[in-house]
Amino acid sequence: MKTGKRFSWTSFGLPGTCLLVCLFAACSNAASPPNVSNASTAAPANKQVLRTTAIGGDFYTLDPALTPGNGDPLNLIFTGLVEPKDDGTITPVLASSYDASTDGLTYTFHLRPNLKFSDGTALTAQDVAYSINRTVLPATKSSVSSYLQLIKDYDQVSSGKLATLINDSVIVKDPDTLVIIINKPAAYFLETLAYPTSYVVEKKLIDKYGTNWTDHLQEGGGDGPFKVQSYSHTTGLVVVANSNFSLFQPRLQKISYAITGDRDSTYRAFEVGQFDLAPVPPTLNAQAKTKPGFQEVAALASRFIGLNELVKPLDNLKIRQALALAINKDVIIGHIVGPSVTPSNHIVPDGIPGYYKNLTGPNGSGTAGDQTKATSLFAEGLKEEGYSSVSNVPALTLRYALGYQAGADTMSAIVAAWSQTLGINIKLQGVDGNELIKEEGQTIGNSGPLQLWYGNWGADYPDPQDWLTMFFGKSSQLNTFNYGQNKSPENVLQQQVQTQLARADIERDAATRNQLYNDAEQKIVNDASWITTYQSSYSYSVNPKLKNWKINSLGSLSVMDWANVYFVQ
Repeated sequence: MKTGKRFSWTSFGLPGTCLLVCLFAACSNAASPPNVSNASTAAPANKQVLRTTAIGGDFYTLDPALTPGNGDPLNLIFTGLVEPKDDGTITPVLASSYDASTDGLTYTFHLRPNLKFSDGTALTAQDVAYSINRTVLPATKSSVSSYLQLIKDYDQVSSGKLATLINDSVIVKDPDTLVIIINKPAAYFLETLAYPTSYVVEKKLIDKYGTNWTDHLQEGGGDGPFKVQSYSHTTGLVVVANSNFSLFQPRLQKISYAITGDRDSTYRAFEVGQFDLAPVPPTLNAQAKTKPGFQEVAALASRFIGLNELVKPLDNLKIRQALALAINKDVIIGHIVGPSVTPSNHIVPDGIPGYYKNLTGPNGSGTAGDQTKATSLFAEGLKEEGYSSVSNVPALTLRYALGYQAGADTMSAIVAAWSQTLGINIKLQGVDGNELIKEEGQTIGNSGPLQLWYGNWGADYPDPQDWLTMFFGKSSQLNTFNYGQNKSPENVLQQQVQTQLARADIERDAATRNQLYNDAEQKIVNDASWITTYQSSYSYSVNPKLKNWKINSLGSLSVMDWANVYFVQ
């Protein structure tokens, strides 16, 4: 359940993709519908109804240009040129194939014949170009358009200096052929293109309803294997099989997303038969493992505490490091969340190619921290900032998303550890998860609204770029920490790290690329504006009658896999 690069309990997950993309040779990776078998055991069509949840409230948005996350239901209502499979590799969807030029700068996509929107309207390369360009246009006000920043002249169009990408770097050759030119060779371009910001939307619906167009998706607008039957911001969403989707026809006839409360109450509702699947609260993980339908996998996902470097005294390196070292993650995480997750100092999680096994916490620490060193660093930091005692430090607040009790408990324990070790009292404040996401975006370049917060992130694709450059790169739309854009003495060094990340992004030699990322990650961890608490796992309980629904380390079910998800008698 991810939202934006951030988890939200309003959707299941976030698809990922593969680092090893065929950049320098022609590619033809036509997707094939999964094998559909065991039809004789299937329940009748009127029983092919999946009951699932939108935990914690309404979806952040159903507009692909605006969403800070992906996975279902977005990737069921909409799709794009390419998508990731369960193993992370890229496969064409609306495209039948694609070719990459030898210099890695030009991609030509060949669309499948007879594509249609959910209302039966023909879908052409012009619609793909419109959708990509719409995301980038300033009028759309997308906070996630940077997924498309590799496209040539993205910066010119997103800033309003150039009117459009169409016929510039996004070129419609004919109704079935689209050319995209990028601004530098990048091993992860197709992965970024698989993000919802390039999903295809129907222009006439947007022209008709403007910014409220997603409230009218029952009229059309989508191009995925399911279409919207009804949508209420207070009760939930119902989607049904889209007969105009040409790649396959889903065996499920309907998926109902009911808006529920927190994770614990949702799981209790699953146990009494109200839903067909639900995430397992960490405290119930051991119990859930003993029952049929339990699924668990280590996740390419982490939870972390973010610190805003434009906030006093968090602009002081020693104070940030003291906060990091005061936390004994082994004790806190082990006691509260349990053995299903892994305490960690890493930004890039284990399982991503190039994972840096030898990385340490600040000052060479392990996951148990170093409370003695934390105390001395904190005292030095207070002195540098001119505070005669901790009581003179400006009040600080740490915000976390409501709806996940283990998260609230973890933050309570960490705030208590800071008070005990450092003597600093930081206020805890639970807020709506979607509101926290909005505040993260508002904090970029500002001293608020966030000072400290409990964030979460899962891989869009298994590449260090998705964790390091995405959050800490120059002009990143996710740099809530204000790394490299503050007035601290370390800012120049942070900008050097940003330059290093930019080099790593385009480096073609894998060993050199990994080394650059590893070194940059250690420097960022030492800087302590991102304090990882643990690497996550995905744990779900599933109705045993639901077949072929599965989770993977990227936290999602591939769109093509939905072809063979069904209920048995």
